[in-house]
Amino acid sequence: MTEDGTMADTSMYQGSLTALVTPMHTDGRIDFDVSAKLIERQIDAGTTALIPAGTTGESPTLSHEEHSRVVAHCVETANGRVRVMAGAGSNSTSEAVLMAKHAHSVGADSLLVVVPYYNKPSQEGLYRHFMTIADATPLPIFLYCIPGRSVVDISVATMARLGEHPNIVGTKDATANMARPISVRRAVDKSFNQLSGDDNTVLSFLAAGGDGCIGVTSNVVPHLCADMHLAWQEGRIEDAIAIQDHLTPLHDAMFMESNPGPVKYAMSRLGLCGATLRLPLVEPQEATRLAVDEALRALELLD
Repeated sequence: MTEDGTMADTSMYQGSLTALVTPMHTDGRIDFDVSAKLIERQIDAGTTALIPAGTTGESPTLSHEEHSRVVAHCVETANGRVRVMAGAGSNSTSEAVLMAKHAHSVGADSLLVVVPYYNKPSQEGLYRHFMTIADATPLPIFLYCIPGRSVVDISVATMARLGEHPNIVGTKDATANMARPISVRRAVDKSFNQLSGDDNTVLSFLAAGGDGCIGVTSNVVPHLCADMHLAWQEGRIEDAIAIQDHLTPLHDAMFMESNPGPVKYAMSRLGLCGATLRLPLVEPQEATRLAVDEALRALELLD
């Protein structure tokens, strides 16, 4: 519910959305000049929405001030040309509420809120966590399910309960469970925007009723990812499959080690940004670097 009493904007996000990397100088400071260039590149390539300060953006190692600046900078640079879904996840509910309120104050369009990690809440704890955030902001909220990082997951039954809140409008699903979109659609008693969080299974997710993908690979090749979604939406299924097959080696390489190590390395090889990460993440091992290079060559992006 918005501040004037109307329903939150629940119009669907579709196509290729990008979980943005946070470019950094070699000393670890955020490089906002390069960030602006990357955002322009995404918009020019047909990306439909941008997600700053998520896991791919190294949110666990951003200070609160940096997190706020990254979100505000993305909103300012996008300037309404594409929607901005701000990362607002924390394993502290009160901290997530503050992030959500800040995102609203600087003009973000929606929020991506990850399942609380490390402290392993029960389903009731998850329900109260997300409901507290939804009550604290008028922005549409997407529930981010990624059990590989959070250990616990939102059950379909709990998602159905959460879907009763007017501000909880969708999910980013990184479970790679292709039955999940069907189960969620049957359980949630309203239109519910389902976005994949797994690059390798995007077309299967769409075929199961999904709407789009919040991707990592699209940092590297936003035009190809956008073209694949457009082909799917236009019913050119064979074209979409061909692009998917072409992208698969790069998808595979992106997740040989913890994200965003490989994707930052790939972008550095293309001269888009530096490969700097913040500890405890470190540069990818040689085998990963070789796989990334090989995938980029297969796409004719490297000599």
